[in-house]
Amino acid sequence: MQAHERITAAIRAANDTGRTGLVPFITAGYPEPKDFIETLRAVADAGDVVELGIPFSDPMADGMTIQRSSFEALQKGVSLKWIFEQLDAADGIDAPLVMMSYLNPLLAFGYDRLAERALAAGVCGFIVPDLPFEESAELRAALEAKGLGLIQLVTPATPDARLKTLCEASRGFVYAVTITGITGGGDGLPADLATYLDKVTSVSPLPVCAGFGIRATADVRAVGAHAAGAIVGSALVEVLERGKDPRPFLRSLLGQ
Repeated sequence: MQAHERITAAIRAANDTGRTGLVPFITAGYPEPKDFIETLRAVADAGDVVELGIPFSDPMADGMTIQRSSFEALQKGVSLKWIFEQLDAADGIDAPLVMMSYLNPLLAFGYDRLAERALAAGVCGFIVPDLPFEESAELRAALEAKGLGLIQLVTPATPDARLKTLCEASRGFVYAVTITGITGGGDGLPADLATYLDKVTSVSPLPVCAGFGIRATADVRAVGAHAAGAIVGSALVEVLERGKDPRPFLRSLLGQ
């Protein structure tokens, strides 16, 4: 099994048990770098796939919560190199890991070296929100040469032809952004969510996971009725900010 296929398998395994797949997001090294692996292990214990945010100075797709976490992690010395070193030394993390990074840190690291280090560290795929599909061939080729996946994002504004292209190009899962905005919104999920997710699911050969604005059990239930998985980010980062164990919160999202 290639690394990106582990992502797909984990989400489908959750669905096979009758529940929505859960993809929690954390900012690597936040709130404290020394607790990173312990936090990751706790989140991976409750989630099916873990989305690991790489701190960046200008996280344009993210709201204030994740912007704040990214800034603080950078201030405390967290870097892509540091994250790989921490993952190298970690054990007991069974959930597939997906790195969410803006392009600049990956470009600076070097695509071939990135793919090699990621595979060795147990990373299975990447989400790069500021990399347009038309400019992604070089990174995709480097990742797929090592069996890693580049996960594509689609939105409610994605035209039908482009939706098909992105779904076919994606690996692991398709990331369905629920709103035309940034992460961490407090306005709830859109009224036409079901129609949108049904449409993406009908086109995608992979599981569809929905993210942006998912904060509560009802949100996960609404998403799970029309998609394979739910991605929760800002609400989880807020739990970690308060120094709480993330496991009860994540399990409560699934009604457990």
